[in-house]
Amino acid sequence: MTSAHPSAQPNSADNPWPVRTVSQKVAGWIDRLGTIWVEGQITQMNVRPGTRTAYLTLRDPSVDMSLSVTCSPQLIHNSPVTLTEGARVVMFGKLSFWPTRGSVSLRVTEIRAVGIGELLARIERLRALLAAEGLFDPRLKRPLPFLPGRIGLITGRGGAAEHDVVSVAQRRWPAVRFEIRNTAVQGPAAVPQILEALEELDADPAVDVIVLARGGGSVEDLLPFSDETLCRAIVACTTPVVSAIGHEPDSPLCDHVADLRAATPTDAAKRVVPDAVAEQDLVDDLRARAASALRNWVRREEHVVAQLRSRPVLADPLRAVEQRGEEVERLRQAGRRDIDRVLAAQSTTIEHLRARLATLGPAATLARGYAVVQRIVPDGDPEVVRSIDEMPPGTQLRVRVGDGAARAAVMGREK
Repeated sequence: MTSAHPSAQPNSADNPWPVRTVSQKVAGWIDRLGTIWVEGQITQMNVRPGTRTAYLTLRDPSVDMSLSVTCSPQLIHNSPVTLTEGARVVMFGKLSFWPTRGSVSLRVTEIRAVGIGELLARIERLRALLAAEGLFDPRLKRPLPFLPGRIGLITGRGGAAEHDVVSVAQRRWPAVRFEIRNTAVQGPAAVPQILEALEELDADPAVDVIVLARGGGSVEDLLPFSDETLCRAIVACTTPVVSAIGHEPDSPLCDHVADLRAATPTDAAKRVVPDAVAEQDLVDDLRARAASALRNWVRREEHVVAQLRSRPVLADPLRAVEQRGEEVERLRQAGRRDIDRVLAAQSTTIEHLRARLATLGPAATLARGYAVVQRIVPDGDPEVVRSIDEMPPGTQLRVRVGDGAARAAVMGREK
């Protein structure tokens, strides 16, 4: 009795599949995928004369993944656009699994180069997407430190960008220090290397700011700096990032997501590091202005104090008391004079009244020869006689004249 095919039985440790079965299954799965269109970047190209197959490596520009590609050499030679390493292409073909090597390869029958116009259109679509997500929002921009102690620099090896940034920064502030990471700045290896350097510098607490610098170049050369993965990595950094890519007209997407866009690498160095000479001049000017302001303030306060000291109340503090004393004495004397004047006037008035009273009084009248006749009343005071009817004969009288009085009796009456 023959045994059943291994693949017909459940796979387990007791019933493992042989390698050939696994390879056949993988080949079947891949075969069911059919023909596909694939986009990527050519990183390796091996076209040997006289051979019937050309070997290429197609790489994803955003991540470190690649795919082996085979095609007819005529497909490369007859391409309307010259295909070189680093070119962005779209390929049409079918995946194949090679059981002997356990590898997968894409057999292509059509290759289309991605034109500049299409690349720019894709960049614009990505620009709109990132803007819609708010990654260009100025509120996300982190402020740069006034004086960074250590600057992280990501740039190409031995390029003019590195020299410009380092030389200008050290000339402006000799104490500045750099952490330089040399990476590819164009081609398929640029994005992975820049991402690795960016992550390393962002994790270093000694790095205060990161400068991403590259000189000018064509649109194809600057494509890595419009990569979506790189843009999102810049936004995710906790360390401020300065983008100094190309020249003023160049505008890769990393310029928009970075915390600061510099027109050139030289401009980045000027904007990241202050000028020591200019700062010293500013400090000297501020110190001179502060000293002048302080001196002017002291002079103003001295003038105020001198004015206060020159006032009578401070120059002779007892003078006010003395003045008040003199004023009180003047008022006292004036009051005394007024009182004496009032008393004199009243005395004169009294004298006048006394004289009038003396003139009009009984004594004066008696002195002129008149007499006052009073009737003596038993057990009572004498009463002045005003009528003869009050003096019947025999009435006792008291007659008062100017120099004295005499008693008399009425002996008769006459009319």
